[in-house]
Amino acid sequence: MNLEEKQIETQYIYKGRIISLRKDKALLPNGKTADREVIEHPGGVCVAALTDKKEVLMVRQFRYPYFETVLEIPAGKRDSKDENPLECGKRELREETGAVAEKFVSLGELYPSPGYCGEVIWLYAATGLTFGEQDPDEDEFLTVEKIPLDRAVEMILSGEIKDAKTQAAILKLKLLVDMGKI
Repeated sequence: MNLEEKQIETQYIYKGRIISLRKDKALLPNGKTADREVIEHPGGVCVAALTDKKEVLMVRQFRYPYFETVLEIPAGKRDSKDENPLECGKRELREETGAVAEKFVSLGELYPSPGYCGEVIWLYAATGLTFGEQDPDEDEFLTVEKIPLDRAVEMILSGEIKDAKTQAAILKLKLLVDMGKI
């Protein structure tokens, strides 16, 4: 069965600094049409950085949409759709934590909300860390914490860590560590 929908009409509702919102008319596999609302985003990158003591570098940051401080791994938006995700991850890790990694391993890609958002998040593990100064963005306020990997997994299972990209990256990292691949 053909599951593909075809974009037949697009109207931009909003074009912003971080996201754009468009309303499409789509041709469905059964020949009917449907409206689709889509948020465009250049994508993001997150890094599960592991110290030699098997601690994960985490940041606490106020997240305005939830009006709460969220514990997550270092992450950020690509400057453009053309920016190399790994280079973005290296930049975000250094800016947010002051850390530079010797080795990066891809943990794959994640679609955070495929029903309405075209964002892709690239996930990486990083090891061989050295530390320098943080250099956060002008509008970015965060604190850095080192959390033992096993404790971070417990925090995911207990609901203390709610951020999806952080959950996925830490659980993948834990599996690779346990398999001896990292």
